[in-house]
Amino acid sequence: MPGETDLKKLLATMQPWLHDGIYVFATLPAARIVPSGLNVVMTFHEAEGLTLILDESEASRADLAGTFPSRMITLEVHSSLEAVGFLAAISARLAAAGIGVNPVSAFYHDHLFVPVDRADEAMRILERLAEEAKGKHDGASNIDVD
Repeated sequence: MPGETDLKKLLATMQPWLHDGIYVFATLPAARIVPSGLNVVMTFHEAEGLTLILDESEASRADLAGTFPSRMITLEVHSSLEAVGFLAAISARLAAAGIGVNPVSAFYHDHLFVPVDRADEAMRILERLAEEAKGKHDGASNIDVD
């Protein structure tokens, strides 16, 4: 089932969902395996080691030093991995508000990790962006997605 590629439709139909919990980024040396039973949201292999995104309590339980305490926002729209400009439009809007974001694309959805103390503000910005895109989709918005 292919995802959506139309930028206007992606922005207009996204429904941001703020997850409970605080997430952190941690790393393990390349030769070390993920501790058994550890509930990890995402892993990524790099030359320098294995990056983990996991709940702060999971990192603590495994005695892993976590960084960038964040909240996870899932963009509830099935975006294609080939969609052009979706995360760029979102990142630009959050950047304009001075909010750092670490986006992660998965098969069905895009996920944003934003600073804990800016999560509610990020949600308001994303909801406003979707509303503006709906107006553009109907021909009446001031958002530039072309």
